[in-house]
Amino acid sequence: MNNNKTLGPVQKTIVGVQFLFVAFGATVLVPLLVGMDPSVALFTAGVGTLIFHLVTKGKVPIFLGSSFAFIAPIIKATELYGLPGTLSGLIAVGAVYGIMSALVRFRGVSFISRLFPPVVVGPVIMLIGLSLASTGVDMAKENWLLAIISLLTTIVVSLFGKGLLRLIPIFSGIVVGYIAATIMGLVDFQPVADASWLALPAFVRPEFSWEAIIFMIPVAIAPVIEHIGDVYAINEVAGKDFVKDPGLHRTMLGDGLACMVSAFIGGPPVTTYSEVTGAISLTKIADPAVIRIAAITGILFSVLGKVSAILKTIPSAVLGGIMLLLFGTIASVGINSLIKNKIDMGDTRNLVIASLILTLGIGGAELTFGDFTIGGIGLAALVGVILNLIIPKSKAK
Repeated sequence: MNNNKTLGPVQKTIVGVQFLFVAFGATVLVPLLVGMDPSVALFTAGVGTLIFHLVTKGKVPIFLGSSFAFIAPIIKATELYGLPGTLSGLIAVGAVYGIMSALVRFRGVSFISRLFPPVVVGPVIMLIGLSLASTGVDMAKENWLLAIISLLTTIVVSLFGKGLLRLIPIFSGIVVGYIAATIMGLVDFQPVADASWLALPAFVRPEFSWEAIIFMIPVAIAPVIEHIGDVYAINEVAGKDFVKDPGLHRTMLGDGLACMVSAFIGGPPVTTYSEVTGAISLTKIADPAVIRIAAITGILFSVLGKVSAILKTIPSAVLGGIMLLLFGTIASVGINSLIKNKIDMGDTRNLVIASLILTLGIGGAELTFGDFTIGGIGLAALVGVILNLIIPKSKAK
């Protein structure tokens, strides 16, 4: 790893802006899909990252951006409880991170692993991707040509891109798809012309909703486990042990507080970005100060009204083409989790847990208790956790 102290302010700024663009496409894609303001997402990604660095004593080179895990739950919850109500559920997600932080602090990481083993986490991640498949197809079929152009660009950059380019396949797909849409005359630039150069993001105030809270809390399972994996990954890249110093409990608490602050002002939950970790590995620059520059740059971008207006003019088919790959990739990550951890699906116990998670989630099962309803991914994840705790493990043969 390079000695980052030799980098001057200008060099750090350049690298920081590069790191932001690595996360840019994915960060703005989430709000565009769930009906939130992309400028708010950029703002909360920047502020959330700075909060994370404050909690972790400025030692961990991690960038926080919009979490894909919550796309389907936010869409469904918004239909049921409205966006303000959904935001209260997302605040509760941040509280879950805080509880997990305390458990890690006093019980260790192994306790979390026992509570959320791969046989639960893998199918939940699969469910997150599979539950969105129809949404991707519906958006793509609005203009299949545009969707295919965006999709092929994303695939080509993923497979053959070099250097930092390979780390921004989503951003590349959006840009090329947008250019194609412009050439085809499918982009209305009037909103861009009418937008102010400087404008505050469209912040939204949350409204308390028990139903949304209960609906959203179980969805936090997969991102919590993902957070732990990402911290171990950045350990390897940076050559330091952040699990011990500043501690995994601090990184998880920082992520949780960032999620809560994001939801308080109308943004999506934020999570650690493995793409930025990849950029750190590629550039050999693991200076946390560079990540903070990326965060500040994101905040500055969020108040540029023209940027927000441009993002809102991206045709749905462009996003749909990228989603066809993205959501399948998420499902594949869940499958890979099962394979990597050598989960024996011939074991009846494992088969029962995974099967019920998938069927309940994909089938859209719901449970209602009075005025409270829990369903979808949240219910499926909760059932998986309970089954894992109550079904006895098979005796070794």
